[in-house]
Amino acid sequence: MTPFVTVENIEKTFALSNGDRYVALKGIDLEINKGEFISLIGHSGCGKSTLLNMIAGLDLPTDGVVMLDGETIRRPGPDKMVVFQNYSLLPWLTVRENIALAVDEVLSYVSAKERQEIIEHHIDLVGLRLAADKPPAQLSGGMKQRVAIARALAIRPKLLLLDEPFGALDALTRGNLQERLMQICDENHVTAVMVTHDVDEAILLSDRVVMLTNGPESKIGQIMTVDIPRPRKRLEVINHPSYYSMRSEIIYFLNQQKRIKQLRARKKGAVARHGLEKVNLEFGFVPLTACAPLAVAKEKGFFAHHGLDEVNLVRETSWRGIQDGIAGGYLDAAQMPSGMPIWLTLGGMDGRVLPTVSALTMTRNGNAITLDQRFYDQGIHILQDLKHMLLETQDKRHVFGVIHPASMHNLLLRYWLAAGGIDPDRNVHLNTIPPAQMLLICKQGT
Repeated sequence: MTPFVTVENIEKTFALSNGDRYVALKGIDLEINKGEFISLIGHSGCGKSTLLNMIAGLDLPTDGVVMLDGETIRRPGPDKMVVFQNYSLLPWLTVRENIALAVDEVLSYVSAKERQEIIEHHIDLVGLRLAADKPPAQLSGGMKQRVAIARALAIRPKLLLLDEPFGALDALTRGNLQERLMQICDENHVTAVMVTHDVDEAILLSDRVVMLTNGPESKIGQIMTVDIPRPRKRLEVINHPSYYSMRSEIIYFLNQQKRIKQLRARKKGAVARHGLEKVNLEFGFVPLTACAPLAVAKEKGFFAHHGLDEVNLVRETSWRGIQDGIAGGYLDAAQMPSGMPIWLTLGGMDGRVLPTVSALTMTRNGNAITLDQRFYDQGIHILQDLKHMLLETQDKRHVFGVIHPASMHNLLLRYWLAAGGIDPDRNVHLNTIPPAQMLLICKQGT
């Protein structure tokens, strides 16, 4: 399928008053199919609105190209309608007249009767029949935003662009408008790109969520496909098996970007002293018993005793945070599961080879495979009992938790299952769960 919108190697640079340059976006590549709904999400200042403005033609890239339906975007136009957060309605015109102003200007080639039918249709489309003759001053915030959406759709644009359209609205109004927009987009096969800070909104409305890293030189850090079928209802979305894992994925990305920003702000250049290559370190850890040697060394002054001027212990909530910190270069060292250095070195993280040295073994604790109490109550006491149960309940999804793909937990569980004739990739589902959440998730039975 030929992409409907193509963003190819976009870079956007702004000149600063002191003569320097600020690179807001760099190396942005994105393809959007016709009828697809895309959300852009990331922290303030990451360039979401800048990217949207370039797709709209309101701004031009410093380098790269943006194309719509095979043509390079060089200027704004009615084929690319933007719905802003501030409504942008003319206060002296009624709802009908605000919509008519755009329709009469853009669709002047159609008859007056047909234009009137288009106006009335879009008034009904957004549910504003009873307010059609009211000026904006007599409308609520949600109603004003509905007028803006109706006006944008009424001129039949190729692309609908939304810049935090519901950000200023209360939760109830926002929810109702999200449902209305979703219905309109589904019924009319609208291609849309939306900037949002709302994780739940992004999952509810989107086919894909594009996550942008921190600026400067912001880039696309991750693209997540929302595999929830359409048409969607809010409660059905929340109850979908993939909902919370997708929500956690976006929140993890945003939290990690926030952590990176904090670490970069305080990170100093490498300082060599006392015969050491570097004496100021950012040391990642996960708050488990295994981190005790690091905590003791910090509290007892062992780092300083051996010539390290400053060691910051950076708390992460999961092993994934550790791996991303090492890969991103904002952690100098970290507590890790024993398999992770090998896994990183062999390219286990997205194929990227990250040579990693294991300098110290901190603990040699044992591992155990623990089954839910309900299995024991059902008479499942040995591995063969578990195999028989899985064969008898093939229609059910049995989930086993591990803390990381490179952890000994994962390897031992796989060996144990395989020893009993159970395929760990087909007969059960292995789910990676942060250590801090493992107990809670086991209690919930999810």
